[in-house]
Order: sequence, then structure tokens, then C-alpha cells
Amino acid sequence: MAKPIIVRFGDADHVFAISKIERSKLYPTRKRVPLDGSGSACTRVNMTTDGRHLLKSGMTAQGYFAGNGRWVPKEELVGIQPDGTLAELKPSTLGVTQSLEGPVSPRELLDLEVLGVYALDPEAADSPLIASLKKGDIYRCPFNYGADYNCETAYLIANDEGCFAIVGNPASPVWVEEATVFVAAPEETSADDELDFEMM
Repeated sequence: MAKPIIVRFGDADHVFAISKIERSKLYPTRKRVPLDGSGSACTRVNMTTDGRHLLKSGMTAQGYFAGNGRWVPKEELVGIQPDGTLAELKPSTLGVTQSLEGPVSPRELLDLEVLGVYALDPEAADSPLIASLKKGDIYRCPFNYGADYNCETAYLIANDEGCFAIVGNPASPVWVEEATVFVAAPEETSADDELDFEMM
């Protein structure tokens, strides 16, 4: 079982057990199973670009093949920043108290690039935080399910069905006004592209 989300609201810590909401839990699902000539279920695999290796499901969770074909265990992989420096591995936030920010504007949540939704089961259902969430307030805090190089943001909300954490990365949409006109730059043409009618 996953560690809980712990957030600081006011002078008290609030603990929430979490469970990820999967689409399969909300809607009926169907699964197509390909069969071979004898009627046995086929196993899906991927092939490396050189065609020398087959990768079964779960194998890339253990490591990767380098460009020269050398197997690199996942423990040896590191994150690299665009400038070439090593990226900092950020620890999991589960089980560690995180400070809440807010209430925040609903626009922040609407601009979120959502990566996951978690149902929250509060340890104390009558806390001031729960009352604030049910009133419609939205709070945010850092969220990292496991150690990773990128820490997401969790937005805590509530409705009549319960409390939820919507996790993702804040997006910065670029809006274009109605009157904006884009003019395409003229394409450069070479002498080779021009027709010579004298040759016809």
C-alpha cells in the first residue's frame, strides 16, 4: 500500500490515504487478444532498431540498450539537464509533510496538464481543511509518487463524492487574439527550381 499524502494546513498536519483512479475502474473495458494459428494467445514484444533483440513487456523497466547494443541497468541511468549538467533526483513526497498553498484560482487547475487523479481518504473527515475543500476552495502542493527528476503539482479539491488530488504540470497556454494575422515568410527558391522554357 502506498504511503499517504501528508499536508500542513494551518498549524496541523492532515493525512490522506491515496488510491489512483483508473479509467478501467470507472468504465467497462474490452480487451482484444490476438491468437496465432494454433489458437494460442500472442505475446507482444518490441524489436530494437538493429533487429537483434526482442524486448518483452517489463524489460525496459529494468534497463535499456545503449546505441552500441550494451545493456545499461536502470540503476546506472542518470538525468541530464539541457546544459549537460546532472539533474537532481527529487525524492518521493509521500509520507513527508508538504506545505499547502492557497486557496488558489480555479484557472490554475484548468490550465493543468493532468497526469493522474487520486482519490483521497482523509484520516479526519471533520477537519478544517476538509470543510474548506467542500466549500469549494482549491489548494496545491508538490507531489512526487516516487523518486524522479521532475516533481509534479497536486491540486486538492472536493465535491459531494469525496476528496481528490489532481496531479500534473502547470501549462502555459499561448492564446491568439481573433484579429491576429500571420504572414508566412516567402520560400527561398534556387535557380534549379525555376523552369527554363527555352529547354522545351
